[in-house]
Amino acid sequence: MTLKRILGTLALLLTPAIAFAHPGHGDNGLIAGISHPLGGLDHLLAMVAVGLWAAQQKGAARWALPCTFVGTLLIGGLLGFEGLNLPALESGIAASVLALGLAVAVAVRPPISVAIGATALFALFHGVAHGLELPDMSNPWMYAAGFVAATAALHGLGYAVVRVLPQAAAPLVRLAGAASAATGVWLLAG
Repeated sequence: MTLKRILGTLALLLTPAIAFAHPGHGDNGLIAGISHPLGGLDHLLAMVAVGLWAAQQKGAARWALPCTFVGTLLIGGLLGFEGLNLPALESGIAASVLALGLAVAVAVRPPISVAIGATALFALFHGVAHGLELPDMSNPWMYAAGFVAATAALHGLGYAVVRVLPQAAAPLVRLAGAASAATGVWLLAG
């Protein structure tokens, strides 16, 4: 699949969010859920980085990292719906942008248990943040379906970029990781 086709598919997936961006469409939470990961630079960078990092891995880590993130994100979202707030929530999210960006920049391949543990921890912070920001009058399950779908799409985008680009473009992917890490530093300094 070409990068042009992937970007076109992603644009089609996001079209409903654009169409429903105006009030009065009876949003039940789905659009708000889709919009949350796309609307925050911290969430967007971390979720694309998970896909980029997964594509740099070998074997089971290629699917385990995005699946772990999505599953733990949902658990965190449910905890957020119940009002759980993690200490240093925003710092944890910013640290995830920094750490995932560095992981992509150096194309690190730690043991799968370490990679899954770090991915789960980062996803928990993002999920709780999503859950705490459940809009009034939204169906929590539709909102969760939206942020899970958007997250999976962002992981897929990151993964596809690495897998579709020729090997000669690997330095560009690493540069993107470094830019994400720099953004994480900026967010932490914030």
